Amino acid sequence: MFEMFQLPFMVQAFAAAAITGILLSYLGVHVVGRGIVFVDLALGQISSLGVAFAAFIGTGMTSIPLVFTLVGALLMSFINIRDKRLKQEAIIGILYAFASALTVLLISKTPHGDSDIQEVLFGNILSVGWDKITTIGIVFGAIALMHIIFFGKFFSLTKSFENGENHLIGIFNIWNFLFYMSIGLAIVYAVKINGVIPVFSYLIIPAVSGIMLSKRNTAVFIISVVISILASFLGLAFSFHYDFPAGSSIVAVLGGIFMLTALFGIIKSAIQKKTA
Repeated sequence: MFEMFQLPFMVQAFAAAAITGILLSYLGVHVVGRGIVFVDLALGQISSLGVAFAAFIGTGMTSIPLVFTLVGALLMSFINIRDKRLKQEAIIGILYAFASALTVLLISKTPHGDSDIQEVLFGNILSVGWDKITTIGIVFGAIALMHIIFFGKFFSLTKSFENGENHLIGIFNIWNFLFYMSIGLAIVYAVKINGVIPVFSYLIIPAVSGIMLSKRNTAVFIISVVISILASFLGLAFSFHYDFPAGSSIVAVLGGIFMLTALFGIIKSAIQKKTA
């Protein structure tokens, strides 16, 4: 299983997957806790829209996706639904659908439309070089450092969402803004390597699995990070040995881990009922 690391591109792919997976799984705990699961899909798709637009006009392949994503993150940080009949997810879901449609429209006008759509969805992690890994390591390291220093601020804000007190935040909250900016930055760089679907999977599946396995917040964060690293390794190993696409393999392994976690929860619940 470890023989894949004899190939430099597999080492680079695992390094990129591990770096992105660790931070995204941590941010995912906040995303799931806030009940804004669609936010990563929406921001990922907005980033892809930026890539498609840059390809369409023939310039700005790095700057335009970054601007698109940060503007999208800024706008989402202002979403504060007061009507109880509406949920924040509904608005974010609309933005995702709109961005997806515009992305497909733009990509359809590029010379390699079908292959471009496939890369937008699942990325091409096997082609990532050390230059991109270094860049993403610096960006993700800075985001991680900010969250470590101000962990209490971000965590208390997520708790207010979990307790249904988000209406007390107000129109603009600096920590809410910084959270959306950090997740926006993380997604725009992660999508370039992993694609939209793996980024969504890294954000949601480890966090949900961690929450299902433990009630302690620290344990949830640790479990999420461990699952993301394990899925990166097993997914790339599966891709290497059976010649499957790397991005899809990682998503499939993450899905399998979630299924096992759900099965464990069902069995554990059944045992507790019998012993009660």
